[in-house]
Amino acid sequence: MNIKEYISSGVLEAYVLDELSSTERVEVEKNLSSYPELRQELELIEKTLEGLMQQASVAPRAELKNNILSLVEESKQGKTISLNTVSSTWRWLAAASVIFALTASYFAFDYREKWISATVALNNLIDSNQQIAQDYNNVNQRLDKIQNDFSIIENSSFSRVVLRGTENNPGGLASVYWNASTQEAFLSIQQLKEISADNQYQLWALVDGKPVDMGVFDSGFAGLLKMKSIANPGAFAITIEPRGGRTSPTLETLQVTGALLKG
Repeated sequence: MNIKEYISSGVLEAYVLDELSSTERVEVEKNLSSYPELRQELELIEKTLEGLMQQASVAPRAELKNNILSLVEESKQGKTISLNTVSSTWRWLAAASVIFALTASYFAFDYREKWISATVALNNLIDSNQQIAQDYNNVNQRLDKIQNDFSIIENSSFSRVVLRGTENNPGGLASVYWNASTQEAFLSIQQLKEISADNQYQLWALVDGKPVDMGVFDSGFAGLLKMKSIANPGAFAITIEPRGGRTSPTLETLQVTGALLKG
């Protein structure tokens, strides 16, 4: 079996996404048990797809519970006013006037407090609904990106080039998806170490033996990152450069590299 051709065929991606028939799956599993290189490539594909799925995670807002609880109105304990019994009629009239004034003041104050509380609760609820709508839009945008990333990974027009670590970064691992027809290139990072804020990673393509800049990026992004288009690359590599990148690569900082398999 030609291992490189088998990997390039996309059958392992289809196996992970459960798009094969039962007969095809049995054949793939037989090859996986016979060729350790295929098992290693399968684990790399699973890790890449797992990273894409992590984008859909959205944490609920902590203040949402408080906003809902704030809608519950606190009960108020009324006060009882005692008056000593007096014999004079004018004292009774004066006392009644006082009671009426106090009662009216209490209900006016109580109504105002309830109105303020309800207004605050309504504003909080509006704010919460707006934030929920924003979170919903964010989730939809993430799902759209995941779907777009999957469409690229599954598209047979894209060739996947695996970039493996050098002696500067033995555990480094990345992939480039390149389309020969459109010349589009997308980068996926599986493992790159953290670097200082003064530096950035830079992707290079080797065209006719000369390095061509394909753009800079920071570590830590999820999914696929669109890079500069390129025609007829022979290989790809990633180096560490000063922030903003350079016109030529610093070979002493070479992190990962990989060659494009010719069909």
